[in-house]
Amino acid sequence: MSEEQDVKPRIAVLRRFDPGSKALVIATVMLVLVVSALLPWAGDSAGWQVLAGQADPGLKVGLLPRLFAINATIIGLGFGALALITRFWGAAFVAGLAGLVVTFEGMIAIWSRQTSGTGGPGVGLLLAVACMLILAIQWMRIVWSRD
Repeated sequence: MSEEQDVKPRIAVLRRFDPGSKALVIATVMLVLVVSALLPWAGDSAGWQVLAGQADPGLKVGLLPRLFAINATIIGLGFGALALITRFWGAAFVAGLAGLVVTFEGMIAIWSRQTSGTGGPGVGLLLAVACMLILAIQWMRIVWSRD
């Protein structure tokens, strides 16, 4: 029975991480991601309007920017907050790996806005993609630092 008690604490230690100063960087970038939702993403439509599907129909926002807005909210804010609060390595891994995928979606969303013919991407969309890239890099640095 003493062997079981010795193994459980070691496993619990291996499953957690300590972000250190990266936690402040991640929290700040998450705040900037929220602010980017208040800025224009397509024409005069803010990011929260794209997320909610309330953008001006004349802008022809399409699926890609909306998909990026949904996934950036779920991964960038949801899984990021979950990983910071719980400090589970698995949550950090999901936040990092999915953050890379969402960053790629954001680049495709920028491309779709550039080719839509109704105006290019707004500053909020560009800022949101940059935030997702920084978050993905920070989470992957934490994941790679695991012993």
